[in-house]
Amino acid sequence: MAQSRSPSPFPTTEMKKKQKQEDEQAVASLPEGPLVEILSRVPYRSLCRFKCVSKPWFALCSDPDIRKRCPQTLTGFFYNMRGFYNLSGTGPPMVDPFLRFLRKSYESVIIEHCCGGLVLCRCRKSRDSDEGNLVVCNPATENWIQLPPCPIESPYEVEEYLGFDPAPPSHFVVLVVQLVEFGEVAIYSSGRWTTVQSGWVNQPVPVGPSNSVFLNDTMHLMTHEPSIFTVDTQGKVWREIDIPGDVPQSCAGYSIGQSQGRLYAWFIDDPNVCQLSVWALEDYGSAKWTLKHTANILELFGNHCRKDGEVYEMFAVHPDRNLIFLTDGKKKTISYDMDNREVHVICTSKNLWDIQPYIPCFAEWLSDSH
Repeated sequence: MAQSRSPSPFPTTEMKKKQKQEDEQAVASLPEGPLVEILSRVPYRSLCRFKCVSKPWFALCSDPDIRKRCPQTLTGFFYNMRGFYNLSGTGPPMVDPFLRFLRKSYESVIIEHCCGGLVLCRCRKSRDSDEGNLVVCNPATENWIQLPPCPIESPYEVEEYLGFDPAPPSHFVVLVVQLVEFGEVAIYSSGRWTTVQSGWVNQPVPVGPSNSVFLNDTMHLMTHEPSIFTVDTQGKVWREIDIPGDVPQSCAGYSIGQSQGRLYAWFIDDPNVCQLSVWALEDYGSAKWTLKHTANILELFGNHCRKDGEVYEMFAVHPDRNLIFLTDGKKKTISYDMDNREVHVICTSKNLWDIQPYIPCFAEWLSDSH
């Protein structure tokens, strides 16, 4: 009696061919309109994986109209004005974080600020040159534009801030704040610079671009007082928002960020105890803050006490999740989920400072007039 043969545990060539035909038929059977709408809502990394299904899927997922409409989220951090940390931890970054496309035109490229997928750089034709140009670029599309000279430009006496909201109608603005002889603020928008007299009652001393937020068409600047100074993109609405909670003047590690459409603020109230408080601004009109979470940073890093020279910092909040990022600046960088209180080590080998979150934007244009 002949024994029956068991099916092969591995797919044969015929099976692969049949599966491929079924995949292609499945793509062809779906109306193009609904399929495009579905894929336009898929995260970009998933879209890249779908390209491996078959040639028709590769062609469909490579459509630039689909790619630029895909929802994007946090993919990494620019740091130290030149470096980039890939949050996935595996494989190359989604974009060229070293901005090699700019280095074809400039010998020196220094990252000043990152916002909404665009990057503001100070570029020089020669490293020995004292003069530099402000350049706004999109690392995802490698488009860039050199701005005309700022009317109050001086790289040693000003700070530059980039504001960009990728949601239509997309446009970017650049804010230049004087640090010496404070009084004027320059705003670049719609292809030209305008200078306005500061409307802030007190003279702010901004912490720097890595401690700023562009939200609701308004720039929010963290200052050393501590407080938050805001100005809209037209230079018409000026405001000062108090930091939440009872923050002592000696506290360290206070900063701001944005998540899920709201302004966040956080601080470490004691450098020895390292107690972290995270707040969200619930109402602009009344400046009402809500305490979202508290945590002991030493416990998050697995330490029993703070050693001399150790400086802990929370440097970002995830734009879409209740996830925060912290570093000791030298040995370890972690993420902490405020919902389930889980800690994940994401980096152990980089000296991180001046850290700025990066969310890619795959719009095929970069225009200062939109």
